[in-house]
Amino acid sequence: MSKNLRIAFFGTPDFAVASLKKMVENGWNIVAVITAPDKPSGRGQQLSISDVKKYALEKNLTIYQPEKMKSQDFVDLFKSLEIDIAVVVAFRMMPEVIWSAPKIGTINLHGSLLPNYRGAAPINWAIINGEKETGVTTFFINQEIDKGDILFQQTCKIEVSDDFGSLYFKLKEIGASLLIETLSKIERGDYKSSPQEFKSTDKSAPKIDKDILEIKDYSSCESIHNLVRGLNPVYKPFFLYKDKKYIVKKGHYSLEKVHEKTCELVTDNSSFLKLTCNNGFYWVTEIQAEGKKPMDIKSFLNGNQL
Repeated sequence: MSKNLRIAFFGTPDFAVASLKKMVENGWNIVAVITAPDKPSGRGQQLSISDVKKYALEKNLTIYQPEKMKSQDFVDLFKSLEIDIAVVVAFRMMPEVIWSAPKIGTINLHGSLLPNYRGAAPINWAIINGEKETGVTTFFINQEIDKGDILFQQTCKIEVSDDFGSLYFKLKEIGASLLIETLSKIERGDYKSSPQEFKSTDKSAPKIDKDILEIKDYSSCESIHNLVRGLNPVYKPFFLYKDKKYIVKKGHYSLEKVHEKTCELVTDNSSFLKLTCNNGFYWVTEIQAEGKKPMDIKSFLNGNQL
């Protein structure tokens, strides 16, 4: 295969690096890498660079970091590159003047089986909602977020042991492979895109905000388990007890008849801590007091009486 397509890659976080790396390893002609501007971070407010920029620097790829995608300088620059196809993986919303510029179009890699879980946090919400399967999708970008014509999809089983971190890793690798397949078929002309057909059963995947982090709903111990799995290790699901916040890192649940009052915390202050739900218990196995390090439950209870 010639792999003569002139490609622009848009991405910022680690999830995007897997795709960029796979493209480089497979010899694709990456004319430009567009990523977020460097930002000050930490106590010293030193400039930090994106994961995509780190990798692009290692491979001596041409990097652009526009502050404003609609600025005339960047628009003119991008058009001058004569891009055949743009690839977007975990990047901010793009203006039409940019995504419509490449000759073939702009394709996006999304971490779900579209049209299910359109939005910013598809991996989190698939686990939180107790799905048994998810996947990745490549599609053409249009003027509506995550609603362009679908190219290819690959499914992925969600294991009972998966949390956001493990599923994120699996999907970024599966997605990188699907992206290579997509580019290969586009270059050969061996593809047909299909409009998305949204069903009433399809769910959305909005950005994770602080309102979802507190464990409040005790109607189902399985739902608490899925919430903890779907947020860890990036976010910090927690419960409040005696006006103190306790972050739940890991746990499991048991479906059984509950005699204790729902929403209560039950512990022997030695070996176990469980939250009572309408249909059973959620057993906390790893916990973190606010401002402290995570601990297994026995070690935690050894130094903390609840």
